[in-house]
Amino acid sequence: MPNPLDRHIDALQRATRDLLAVAMRSVDEVTDLSLPQMRMLFALHDHGTVPSGALAHVLEVSGSSVTRLADRLCAGGYVRRSASAGNRSLVLLSLTDVGRGAVEAVLRRRDDEFREALAHLDPELRDQLAAGLTALHGHLSAASLSRAVVA
Repeated sequence: MPNPLDRHIDALQRATRDLLAVAMRSVDEVTDLSLPQMRMLFALHDHGTVPSGALAHVLEVSGSSVTRLADRLCAGGYVRRSASAGNRSLVLLSLTDVGRGAVEAVLRRRDDEFREALAHLDPELRDQLAAGLTALHGHLSAASLSRAVVA
């Protein structure tokens, strides 16, 4: 007997592929950056100036991965490295205007694609979709946070 959640999981699997395609298209069409590089830019956009170690934690990658990504993004003018005023050995990373512009361009591209897709759904279904996705995001974010605290 099939699990009653199977059709919901199938729908989420399809939606994941669709959303990943939107994410990849938006990055490919407006930047020359990789998805991991854009992930770092989005994290800096969301969190502001942060120590590289904290950014590694947010991205769930090693410190050396953050260093390599930051090297490329600094060379491209997207990210700025600085030392903490209180601890000169602490490396801080922040977005430059170029990095902020890249994030904003990708977000605008995604907004356009989502707006076009949502226009084809009835308003009540859009409201239900937004409510369901918001609830799912809350659960997934909480689960991700609890995994990070345990680790």
